[in-house]
Amino acid sequence: MNMKLITHSEMETISAGREFSLSIRCGTVVALSGDLGTGKTRFIKGICEGLGVAEHVASPTFTIVNEYQGSNLKIFHFDFYRINSAAELREIGFEEYVEGGGVCLVEWADRVKEILPAQRFDMTFSLGKDENERIITINEVKPE
Repeated sequence: MNMKLITHSEMETISAGREFSLSIRCGTVVALSGDLGTGKTRFIKGICEGLGVAEHVASPTFTIVNEYQGSNLKIFHFDFYRINSAAELREIGFEEYVEGGGVCLVEWADRVKEILPAQRFDMTFSLGKDENERIITINEVKPE
């Protein structure tokens, strides 16, 4: 799956995440990259809603990871903004989360890309022509 989406509001970005959640299965890793304010957390909120998370979804900037329970899956929402090395992620057990049978949603994934699994979805978020427009590029990465 390779695609480009354009949204024109926060609600459209959340809705796009909800629709993308239909592609998610146990073990899926979604790596999101983009500047501050480009819609990564809103998209993740939509994914979580689509997977049946009832609680408030917020970026785990200071805690590194938030855990949510969906209808059928555990969801691990990471924020790598404050992470400087793969070693830091190994210390918190990132690889165990990836292999643990849930879904991993990773904001700022481009900061430590070498620790990400070979099979994942890479997403890039950027600003569009006006302050509300967001351009979301989705690429499915598969092992060679």
